[in-house]
Amino acid sequence: MPRFSPTREGFRIAFGCPSLAFAEIAWRWMVGAVGAILFTFALVEFLDTLPVSSLDADLLATRQVPLVWRAVSNIFRGSGARAALAALFGLSALSILWIVTASLGRLAILNAIIGRGSANGVGAIRFAPFRTLVGLNCLRVVAAMAALLALLAVAVISNTLFASPNAHPQLFLKFLVFAFSSAAVVLTWIALDWLLSFTSILSVRGSQGRSLRRGEDTIGAIAQAFDFLSERYRPVLAVSVCNALAHVVAFCCAASVVSLLSVLFMIVPARVAVGGILIVALAYFAFADWLYIARLAGYVCLAEMPEAFRTPKGPVAPPRDWSGRSRFSPQYAVDQDEPILSDLPGMASEPIS
Repeated sequence: MPRFSPTREGFRIAFGCPSLAFAEIAWRWMVGAVGAILFTFALVEFLDTLPVSSLDADLLATRQVPLVWRAVSNIFRGSGARAALAALFGLSALSILWIVTASLGRLAILNAIIGRGSANGVGAIRFAPFRTLVGLNCLRVVAAMAALLALLAVAVISNTLFASPNAHPQLFLKFLVFAFSSAAVVLTWIALDWLLSFTSILSVRGSQGRSLRRGEDTIGAIAQAFDFLSERYRPVLAVSVCNALAHVVAFCCAASVVSLLSVLFMIVPARVAVGGILIVALAYFAFADWLYIARLAGYVCLAEMPEAFRTPKGPVAPPRDWSGRSRFSPQYAVDQDEPILSDLPGMASEPIS
């Protein structure tokens, strides 16, 4: 009997139901498009508020690098507060949009994946875990903001602690401190973001009475995820590593094609090269979203069939599919309540005629 593989099952579900990938691409790219439009609008409005004197305009018209730099310095002087305020409002609005959209999108997609393995098929979306998903996504946004602030703090601290005169610069030491500290911050943020993303799967399953207790809050969902990972860390790691390797291969292929198209700038028109690079980038992002769906489906299959990864201590259980239902038809199963001949008094001692 072939060994059950949640990774293979996740890719099978992603191949068999492309609408899941389209749904993931729809909500992700919608948020990205809104963010790009918001950034462009804020940048145009911010540049429109900058005062440009006649002297600065004359300096810009000279096209001399020192004079142009002096004009730019004069134009942007004193505008840091307005830029910070605009960035704060823009990031806040985009974060709220992402939290709501990501919660709804993840709820719909996970319900569809889990519904593929249920007896009734894909049904109506259960909105019970929506509050938990919002809490998890809020924590993901807070973790991302904390990581950005930590990177800024690492840059300032590494530059302050190893400040040296120009005669004896310590650039290499600064670089080492900044590199290792930044790597620690980024890895910590990636691990925390992955944990919160994985917890969303268990929270949606909990609304159907399969994993978490009904009414579990965000902190309780994270605690349940820790318990699940402590028991199933090897298969979860296998699913993550396989999808990460596929992601790396896709990124290397896309980077190779982009490098080739960059060389063609000197041969073909710039519009053609830029269009090709844009198409390759969009194809890579779409494939990355498809891989994310395959990874989610693999996690769901693993969560739906946890007994497949326990070391058997007794008789081997009947094979089950990823939803946990036995593959044997119940009509051929033995009724445990049906009395046999040895259970009936006097039947075992009577001779067979």
